[in-house]
Amino acid sequence: MTSFVDLEVFVRTVDGGSFSAAARALDMTPAAASIAVKRLEQQLGARLLVRSTRSLRLTEEGARYLDSARLALGALAEGEQAIREKHQGLSGVLQISAPSDFGRNLLLGWLDEFRLQHPHIQLQLLINDRQADLFREPVDVALRFGPLADSALVALPILPQHRRLICASPDYLRRHGAPQTPADLALHSILVYQPSGKRQVEWRLWRGEELIEVPLNGSYFTDDGEVARRWALAGHGVVRKSAIDVVADIRAGRLVPLLPEWRSDAVPINLVCPHRSQVSERVRQLQRFLQQRCQRWMDDHLA
Repeated sequence: MTSFVDLEVFVRTVDGGSFSAAARALDMTPAAASIAVKRLEQQLGARLLVRSTRSLRLTEEGARYLDSARLALGALAEGEQAIREKHQGLSGVLQISAPSDFGRNLLLGWLDEFRLQHPHIQLQLLINDRQADLFREPVDVALRFGPLADSALVALPILPQHRRLICASPDYLRRHGAPQTPADLALHSILVYQPSGKRQVEWRLWRGEELIEVPLNGSYFTDDGEVARRWALAGHGVVRKSAIDVVADIRAGRLVPLLPEWRSDAVPINLVCPHRSQVSERVRQLQRFLQQRCQRWMDDHLA
């Protein structure tokens, strides 16, 4: 049976570039690290590393095996963490990426509650409308709005039936009137939210089976969702925003929903992980917590 110690020596040797680096990280001698990798190669019947006097490099078999070794070590670490958390409560670092408007105005306060429930968790919060690269950046989970472009990611649902709303401020509507049909939007100042710098050229609106694609002639463009909402509150034009971001403004009368017979495409809210092995108990607890908070927020402001 493969030793997890030998697996860790192999991974540390690759990451550090030498047996000496692995030995320092694991408090053993370089000779012991070399023997551990040789033992692993003998068990597998394959050469994992090509050794020279000055360097090491992965063989083709070693490169393929490295991913499996990392997954195995990750699964072991998660299992150990789960046992500790069962007896001691949740602990460790939870790194979260979230979009700007939702992150600042809702998630920030909710995470204070979450940490009161789990005081041993360390939170790291990245707020940015640019989607984090979960395979390259130090992020455990990301809150994403809309269908996932990468099918390799693992999605944990928060609000699966969520949609966007079209709205404007009462002041703007007093000055310009309210659009009665989607075609009327061509006569209005559109506040175009384009996350990650992706230019939006149209809004897709549905009424039953009828679909209309509304071209956008915007006067204001931003890649920050909070900026788009603030522009709408300031009376600069018509905005289309995620319902969870604007229902409180609508309930308070700061914004007015428009074209109620028409609906936008669904934008489900999910917690997203790069791999199933990273869905730890910390992540599961955060998912359940956010499901409850988001649904309660929507129910309170749409009632």
